Amino acid sequence: MNYAAEQSVLRSEFNGSRRFSNIFLAGAVSLGGFGFFLAGLSSFFKTNLLFFSDSSGISFIPQGIVLVFYGTVGSLLGLFLFLTVFWDVGSGYNEYNRDNQKIILYRKSYPGKNRELTFTFSFEEIKAIKLRIKDGINPKRQLLLRLTDGREIPLNGIEEPMALNKIEEEAITLAKYLNVFLETE
Repeated sequence: MNYAAEQSVLRSEFNGSRRFSNIFLAGAVSLGGFGFFLAGLSSFFKTNLLFFSDSSGISFIPQGIVLVFYGTVGSLLGLFLFLTVFWDVGSGYNEYNRDNQKIILYRKSYPGKNRELTFTFSFEEIKAIKLRIKDGINPKRQLLLRLTDGREIPLNGIEEPMALNKIEEEAITLAKYLNVFLETE
């Protein structure tokens, strides 16, 4: 998250699914799925449709059917991943406005009725900024907006885990800006 303080507005923007790792994964899954599909079709037509291997000798029942099925599923999954990257699902911003005493959380989702999600909270609803840190094989570092009714709203995006000192600095900045307590878990 990058914070830019302008007069009395603090805004943080973050990326969604439009990252190189997701593009690479979508391409790899699509190519693999298409390869499986062509291998299954090669076994059905008894002719080689792949340039790097001869799969025309595979019997269509049951291996060819399974290859076609896995190829179809892999290609559809790759298409879904490409569309998720294209739509940039998960991107958005958080805006903290002292003048209006409002917090606006904006996120992009999948196309449809709820493509753009906007949540608005007043400063009076905020109890604390919560920092949740879990280390280990799958580290999790979350910055949460803790409301007076007990709800905890995530403030950071879905990108790779941030450095510990960076997320702590952001938590302190937000807690000072909103004049609330900073809690850790």
